[in-house]
Amino acid sequence: MDSHKKSTRREMLCRAAGGFGGLALGGMLAEQDGHVARGAATHWPAKAKRVIFLYMTGGVSHVDSFDHKPLLYRDHGKTIPVDNWQGKPGSYAPYLKTPDWEFQHGGQCGTMVSDLFPHVRRMVDELAVIRSMHTEHANHYESTLGMHCGSWTFARPSLGSWLTYGLGTENADLPGFVVVAPAEPYAGAQAWSSDFLPAIHQGTRIRPGRDPVPNLRRRVADEELQRLELALLGEANREHLRQRAGDRHLEGVIQSFETAYGMQQAAPGLFDLTQESQATLDLYGVQPGDSAGFGWQCLMGRRLSEMGVRFVELIDSGSSGNWDSHANMQDHVARAGNVDRPIAALLQDLKQRGLLDETLVVWTTEFGRTPYHEEANHPGREHHRHVFSSWLAGAGVRGGSVYGASDEYGMQVAEDGVHVHDFHATILALMGIDHERLTYRHAGRDYRLTDVHGTVVPALFA
Repeated sequence: MDSHKKSTRREMLCRAAGGFGGLALGGMLAEQDGHVARGAATHWPAKAKRVIFLYMTGGVSHVDSFDHKPLLYRDHGKTIPVDNWQGKPGSYAPYLKTPDWEFQHGGQCGTMVSDLFPHVRRMVDELAVIRSMHTEHANHYESTLGMHCGSWTFARPSLGSWLTYGLGTENADLPGFVVVAPAEPYAGAQAWSSDFLPAIHQGTRIRPGRDPVPNLRRRVADEELQRLELALLGEANREHLRQRAGDRHLEGVIQSFETAYGMQQAAPGLFDLTQESQATLDLYGVQPGDSAGFGWQCLMGRRLSEMGVRFVELIDSGSSGNWDSHANMQDHVARAGNVDRPIAALLQDLKQRGLLDETLVVWTTEFGRTPYHEEANHPGREHHRHVFSSWLAGAGVRGGSVYGASDEYGMQVAEDGVHVHDFHATILALMGIDHERLTYRHAGRDYRLTDVHGTVVPALFA
């Protein structure tokens, strides 16, 4: 590209600087003309370079997984007073329900994890378990939106979009934000939407199966012919952009086209698991030729992260057939069986390759499940927003630790509560970003992921 065209683009970005966070402006200038910023400026030294975000759809029961409550076993069947249950005004007296699984100590640290997650329990020395998470809403859609976007009522850019906006990507041939999901969660594609951020920060979804990225193969047989066609299209796009200086959405769309071409070159190698050893395939429980299952998703997560994708999200299921065990908690058995071994394999694989030291692994769900039920001896649990469990592992994280606590029955936060805004602020901090300074001007005001809230939790840091 000639100097005039470079200048035009730089001037356009600079004119938009009033609405750009400083980090993102620097990153986009450095990515100019398809060249990607490596090691974009951060607000402080980053502990992690990239994120793998493990999202369990439907509401994993904290008292059946990572929050051991001995009194729930002892007091099963007793009633307990509850006010405003599930948003319904009034006083209630539901029956306490025993956990369906036993808990055991794991690792050197001895953190208690239930028999639902025996493989993850063996990796607990890498985990910082948070037992005091809480959120704003008890509905799936709103809480899925909140966990991803920091807003429970309005569409906003997702966490992955904010991170790539702030830091860019490390690999020009791949998107900075990739979602590997067999089905859409309750909030649908909004979970990985860039919303008002430039379109280049939209998450790119990979669907497990024989055709993970549709329409990726070029339509002409000759690569040189495709290059000529794309060069002509690129020149037309740049002229279109010059006539509309300041159109950030158009700028993002053009960058997305450039990334799509790079994906044509990179994707065949990404999905070629013949490059993996049999020992690695066995670790994840993946068979040669597999192209689906959570083991395959986790292996793709490692490969994408290894190739420089900034934010990889792995979603285990969609808005049905998930962890929403209203009728029977035994439904958790199949869900845990789908993810337990692959998650432990991902942690082990990252660690033995030296990647865990620079990769932040996040595990969460949208909310927990009630320690009680309105019917005596009912086998299920309802939605519970007041307290639940999540964990972090990897770069900069205090492994083998537990932060916060729920009360004796797992009903409310008892100490050191971590709101979703705090959770997001802490993730950004580990990536070297001050959540209060990563902003974007839209509709006359500066927006950020954490809105006007959020406190970093330094006790989770190594």
